[in-house]
Amino acid sequence: MATARPPISVVIPTYHALRYLPACLGAVQAQLRPYDEIVLVDNRSRDRAGAWVRTHLPAVRVIELPYNTGFAGGVNAGIAVARGELIWLINDDALAEPGCVDALWEALRDQPAAGWAAGVLTFSRHPQVVAGAGIRFQADGIATDRALGLPVSDLPAQPQLVFGASGGLALLRRAMLDDIGFFADFFSYLEDADLAWRAQLRGWECVLAPRARARHVYSATAGMFSPFKQRLLGRNRIRMLIRCLPTPLLVACLPAILAYDGMALAYAALRRQADMVAGRLMALAEWPVLQQQRRIIQARRTASLSALARWIEPPGGPVAALRTQRRLAALVAG
Repeated sequence: MATARPPISVVIPTYHALRYLPACLGAVQAQLRPYDEIVLVDNRSRDRAGAWVRTHLPAVRVIELPYNTGFAGGVNAGIAVARGELIWLINDDALAEPGCVDALWEALRDQPAAGWAAGVLTFSRHPQVVAGAGIRFQADGIATDRALGLPVSDLPAQPQLVFGASGGLALLRRAMLDDIGFFADFFSYLEDADLAWRAQLRGWECVLAPRARARHVYSATAGMFSPFKQRLLGRNRIRMLIRCLPTPLLVACLPAILAYDGMALAYAALRRQADMVAGRLMALAEWPVLQQQRRIIQARRTASLSALARWIEPPGGPVAALRTQRRLAALVAG
């Protein structure tokens, strides 16, 4: 007998995305049951997205924040007031395909040790191409989208375990969040990778649901290669590595991490991209706070080092990263 699905709270942070919200919310509402809910968190949007939704979609609970707290802050504010046993995260610029939430739930239901399920994001202009099918982690400290750029047809037919889920499309058990805490205060970018590490440290697995798909407008909020995004990526990368990697794994990965950052800084100097440098310096300035957070996180580790090490893939290198960026630019440009 199939397990009845618990109530779901859909949490959608939004920022200047009113042009996407009617389609996003319509696709989500079509997949919910009467006992589910939608929580929209408006990060002080200038387009007054929250006010529009409150007027035109009164069934949606709207939380309007006094200032922009980023993706992480918006999601955390929504989770804090959500009532469901399951939390469905989806970006405001994503369009869930029919059957998305059912596929997420079925994959999670069949993996009792999994704390969350990852969906598959595809490119809005190229829905046959994968933008992300969960998260992968490399020995050089890069956390990136799995299966990026591959045809959807290359995805596995059945659910499989992965390192973590993208915050853009995931179904989370509240029990996992009660255990490991909410998203780290990263504002945006890599907060889902940080959550994946903290989940793995506590023995919570993640399962990919290949049939759970949503079309995504890639980097619609901050711009794909904007200085703002580069600064946050540089800062949050260092934050994640200091906070989350157990010492033996960090030591083993350190040569590849330093090699990557050395090449990244050289590239930043050559291309005069100061924000790549500034983000890393911001994180290093937080060293005492990050060390304190690290002690707390690592003290709660229950997973073995071997169980964690299996998720660390060989480093891709800066050339591979550059190729990925160019491939992304071509896909986003259509």
